[in-house]
Amino acid sequence: MDAVALPSMIVSSGFLPTGSLLESLIYVCSEVGSMEEFPIPQVRNISTMIRRIKLLSSLFEEIKETNRPLPPSSILCLTELFSVIRRVKFLIQGCKNGSSLWGLMQTELISNQFHVLVKELVSTLDILPLSLLNISADIKEQIELLHRQASRVEMFIDIRDLQRREELLQLMASNNEKNTYRKGLLDFGRAGEIFNSIGLKTPEDYEEEISKLEAEVKKQAGTGGLIVVSNLNNLISFVSYCQSMIFRDQEHEKTKQDLLKKKLLCSSTAKSYNSSSSSQSINIPDEFRCPISLDLIKDPVIVASGHTYDRNSIAQWIDSGHHTCPKSGQRLIHMALIPNYALKSLMEQWSQENDVPLDETQVSFLSCIERNDSKRGGHVVEKAAVDHISAVKAAADAIKMTAEFLVGKLATGSHEIQRQAAYELRLLAKTSMDNRRIITEAGAIPFLVMLLSSNDPRIQENAVTALLNLSIFNNNKVLIMAAGAIDNVINVLESGKTMEARENAAAAIFSLSMIDDCKVEIGARPRAIPALVGLLREGSPAGKKDAATAIINLAVYNANKLAIVAAGAIPLLIDLLMDEKAAITDDALAVLASLLGCSEGVEEIRKSKILVPILIDLLRFGSPKGKENSITLLLGLCKDGGEEVAKRLLINPRSIPCLHGLATDGSLKARRKADALLRLLNRSCFQSHSQVRL
Repeated sequence: MDAVALPSMIVSSGFLPTGSLLESLIYVCSEVGSMEEFPIPQVRNISTMIRRIKLLSSLFEEIKETNRPLPPSSILCLTELFSVIRRVKFLIQGCKNGSSLWGLMQTELISNQFHVLVKELVSTLDILPLSLLNISADIKEQIELLHRQASRVEMFIDIRDLQRREELLQLMASNNEKNTYRKGLLDFGRAGEIFNSIGLKTPEDYEEEISKLEAEVKKQAGTGGLIVVSNLNNLISFVSYCQSMIFRDQEHEKTKQDLLKKKLLCSSTAKSYNSSSSSQSINIPDEFRCPISLDLIKDPVIVASGHTYDRNSIAQWIDSGHHTCPKSGQRLIHMALIPNYALKSLMEQWSQENDVPLDETQVSFLSCIERNDSKRGGHVVEKAAVDHISAVKAAADAIKMTAEFLVGKLATGSHEIQRQAAYELRLLAKTSMDNRRIITEAGAIPFLVMLLSSNDPRIQENAVTALLNLSIFNNNKVLIMAAGAIDNVINVLESGKTMEARENAAAAIFSLSMIDDCKVEIGARPRAIPALVGLLREGSPAGKKDAATAIINLAVYNANKLAIVAAGAIPLLIDLLMDEKAAITDDALAVLASLLGCSEGVEEIRKSKILVPILIDLLRFGSPKGKENSITLLLGLCKDGGEEVAKRLLINPRSIPCLHGLATDGSLKARRKADALLRLLNRSCFQSHSQVRL
C-alpha cells in the first residue's frame, strides 16, 4: 500500500504499522513544505505554519531512520498529528487556490482557522512522549521550542489585510451610491493599487479571480447563505467593472490600431465610389441608425442590456462616466461591447441592394475582414458572449434556488430560522428588480405577511422591510395588497415592536400607494391615516419623512384629505415647519399645500396665527420647491374669503418685497403665483380704502 492511500485508513482505523504512518507523515509534511508561493492575504499565518510543519518533518524523518518500534501512546499522538497537518494542508490549499479577494473579506475567519489548528497542534504535542522516542538532543530541543512558542501564540490578523479590506469596502460602497459613476468619484487608481497588492496585475489575473469568485458562488448557492452569495455577486460585479475601467486605455489603443488597419485596407475601395451617389438623400431604416447619434451605424456592437449602438458612440457614452443603457435606462452589469455580426450582415445586404456607400469604414469590407479574423479568433468573442449568458443564467438560477430555500424556512423553520430567513430575503429584495420578481414567484409574500404579526421584534422588522423592498417592483404592489397585507402593515405602523419597523411600514404604505387603487383602499382603512400622523409626531427624522411622503401620496385622492385633517395633521405639520431637527420642511409644506383642495383643510390652516410669518420667511430662505409650496399656500389661503390672511400679509413689512422678489427671480410656477397674489392683495387693499372713504 503506498503512502498516498494511507491517510483515509489512518482516520478510519486509528493504528497503522509505524513505517506506513511515518511515511504518510513525511509525505504530507513535504506537500505542505512545497507550497512556496503564498497568497498575499494570510501570508504570515501560512509561512509560519509551514515553518512549524517543516520542523515536525525533521522529527518524523529521524524517528523513521531509527527503525525501532514505537510505544502505542506515541502512535496515537502521531496519528493525531497527521490529522492536524492534513487539515493544515487543505486550509493552505484553499487559501492558494481560492479567491484572493474572498480570502481578504474573510480575514478574521481564516485567521481563526489557523489559530485553531495551532492550538490543536499544541494539544497533541502536550501528550507526545518525546522522552520515549529515540531522537537526538537537537531535534528534541527544536520540538520543545516549537511547543513552547506555539503555546504562547495568539490569533494573528495582519493589519495590512484589514486596511486593504476596509479601503476596498469603502470603494465598493461609493460604487453603489447613486450618481457615483456619473460624477466620476470612484478612485480606479486606488482600486488598481489594492488589486495589485493582492496579486491582480494583468487582465488575465482579473479573469482568473472572477472565475474563482463565481466558483465560490456555486459552492455557496442553495445552502441558505444568501448574505455570502450576495456579497460574492457584489464582488464579481465590482471586479468586472474595475477591470474594464483600469485596462480600458489598453483596449482603446488596440481598437484604434485595428480600426486604422481596416481603414487602410478599405480606403482604396472607398475612393472608387461615385461622389454623386454618396450625396443622395437615403432613407436609412431605423434599425440601422445608432440610438445615440441617430446616424448610420458603422460598427454595430451589443451592450449588456441587449441594445445595439455604434461602437464609437457608445464608447464615448461609457467613457464620459455613464453606466446605463441610453435607450432603456437599465444599469449595465458589464462594459463589454460585443460585435453584432447579424446586423452587420443585414447592413451589408441593404447597402448592396440600395447601392449605398457606407463611408470609409464600409460595413461590407469590415465584415470581410472580420470574417477572416473570425477564422482565427472570432469564436472567442462568440464564446465570451455565450459564457456571459450562461453566467447570468447561473446567477439567476442560484437566486431562485436560494429564494425557494428561504421561503421554505419561513414556512417551517424555528423562530431563529424564520428570523434569519426573513433577514436574508430582506437583503435579497434590496438588490434588484429581478430578485424581487424571483422572491415573489417563490411564494414569499403570504409568509412575510403572516410574520408581520410576530411577537419577535426582529422577525417583524425584517418581514415589513422585506415587503417594502418587494413593493418597489410594481407588479408586486398588487400581489401584496391581494395577500391582505395592508391591515397587518397598519398594525406595525401603529404599534410595531421597534421604531424601525414602524418607519418601514410607513415607507411600505408610501410605496404601495403609488397605485391609484391602493390609495383608495388604504385610505378606506380608518386606522391608516391616524397611524401615519402618529408617526409624524413620534418618529425619528427619517420616520417623520416617511410618514409625510406617505400622507402626500394618499392626499392625491380627495376623499383622504378630510381624514388627514380629522387626524390632527395640520397643527403638527405647522409645528414641523419650524423644527430644524426634523428637516422635513418641504414635505410638510407639500402636505399642507395638498390640503388646500379640501375646504375643511383650508379653514383649519387659516386658524394658525404663526403660519403667515413662517411662509414669508420661507419665501426668502426656503428651497425652490419650498418657495413654490409657500406661495401656493399663501395664494390659496387668501382666495375665497381669506381676507384675514390677506390683512396679515399686508401689515407684514417683509411680505410685499418678498413677493416682488419671487415674481422676478422665482421659478415659472412661483412667478406666476406671486403675480396672482400681488394682484389679489392690490384688490384687497383697494377695497379697504374704498370702504374707509365710504
